[in-house]
Amino acid sequence: MSNQYDAIVIGSGIGGLVTATQLAAKGAKVLVLESYLIPGGSAGYFEREGYRFDVGASMIFGFGKKGTTNLLTKALAAVDMSIETIADPVQIHYHLPDGLDLKVHRDYEQFLQELISHFPAEKTGIRRFYDECWQVFNCLNSMDLLSLEEPRYLTRVFFQHPLSCLGLVKYLPQNAGDVARKYIKDPKLLKFIDMECYCWSVVPADRTPMINAGMVFSDRHYGGINYPRGGVGQIALKLVAGLEKAGGEIQYQARVNKIILDAGRAIGVRLTNGKEYYAKKIVSNATRWDTFEKLLPPESLPGSEKKWQKRYQKSPSFLSLHLGVKADVLPSGSECHHILLEDWENMEAEQGTIFVSIPTLLDPSLAPPDHHIIHAFTPSWIDQWQKLPPQEYQQKKEAAAHRLIERLKKLFPKLDTGLDYIEIGTARTHRRFLNRIDGSYGPIPRRKLLGLLGMPFNRTAIPNLYCVGDSTFPGQGLNAVAFSGFACSHRLAVDLGLPTRRD
Repeated sequence: MSNQYDAIVIGSGIGGLVTATQLAAKGAKVLVLESYLIPGGSAGYFEREGYRFDVGASMIFGFGKKGTTNLLTKALAAVDMSIETIADPVQIHYHLPDGLDLKVHRDYEQFLQELISHFPAEKTGIRRFYDECWQVFNCLNSMDLLSLEEPRYLTRVFFQHPLSCLGLVKYLPQNAGDVARKYIKDPKLLKFIDMECYCWSVVPADRTPMINAGMVFSDRHYGGINYPRGGVGQIALKLVAGLEKAGGEIQYQARVNKIILDAGRAIGVRLTNGKEYYAKKIVSNATRWDTFEKLLPPESLPGSEKKWQKRYQKSPSFLSLHLGVKADVLPSGSECHHILLEDWENMEAEQGTIFVSIPTLLDPSLAPPDHHIIHAFTPSWIDQWQKLPPQEYQQKKEAAAHRLIERLKKLFPKLDTGLDYIEIGTARTHRRFLNRIDGSYGPIPRRKLLGLLGMPFNRTAIPNLYCVGDSTFPGQGLNAVAFSGFACSHRLAVDLGLPTRRD
């Protein structure tokens, strides 16, 4: 029963790996337990017939070269790792109802001018809204982003950056929709801002925290969207290499099915094969539902988690279509990332909004010569795919793929003539391979909340148990879960008595 490790991390998603690498770099003895064959979770990859597909989205923040919000760059550097990246000149090419077709250029002024050309009467409001997003970003980008649960850090950062701290406190209870409506009246433009939020938060602007919006809407012009050469899966692979270089360990096909408690305190984990490992601290990179409802006995569910579940619900999963296509399918001048929606009323509907990534426009090595990858995905609830016999399940998948391809022909008219490879994934696929409850993308507010104030931090009500990833502050997205990993490792380092970084 003696503690073998300083920390055990359940799951090798980016949040878990950042936590583990940061701790290992500080001298902690760390073990990561991953249920699958490779690391990364939603930021993983798979290979088929010469194609290397990203499991999730290919639109990556956090690889900037300046400021403090370039968290993926910093996470790799902490363990002497780096990744070559390719800059994307356009974040998203939107194809929206009523002929609203525009691009979010990396150049901030170019983006504003294109948006203003569609809504000339809202010129002042557009600039004021997005400029206020910059105010949030500038506050974040002026300080190290570590644990808000650590009093000494808060004291230090306040005295170093008092105006930035006060600015963030102002925005903590606000949502992006509230700020947008201060400046903008046009309902169609407000719908566009809903989509600007929905594309990464899976909720409209009135349920998207302003701090998150400020980060995303500004960093795309500051650090930019940068694709890792070799695919998104390289991020996790590099972090694992850095973890092992720093003395940490990772085990694959090591599925945790129980967090071991002693007198109400987390002391270890048990795998499905019966092996047990013990540590001073346990970190769960699983969702909070998986952590507290599957890895712990139901009677141990803390009151704080019950309250959290009343405020937040599971987001939908995705129906994913991974395509290998001939190069001539893509029209000249195609961008890497697209969003397609034909009817505003369907933005949040089952299979309503389609997200498209074509990473081979940035890195051709991911596909055979003269071919491209098209990854199209659309929100889908697991209820649509439950309790189907195998043949009916396969038929339903193929029918859904056919409908998606027909819709995508609006962007790529020759798509069905150039198909070389098709792989279809559903919420059941995400649940099976990513080990996430219902295949969910993460938590979303059940109703309008006060910004980020309802989002939990890393410590839990169970002593020695911490959570990291998209179920903790500040939420979904690779850079956001990296933030969560930095915060969790900082809090753990203090609790373990390890040295913490100081300015």
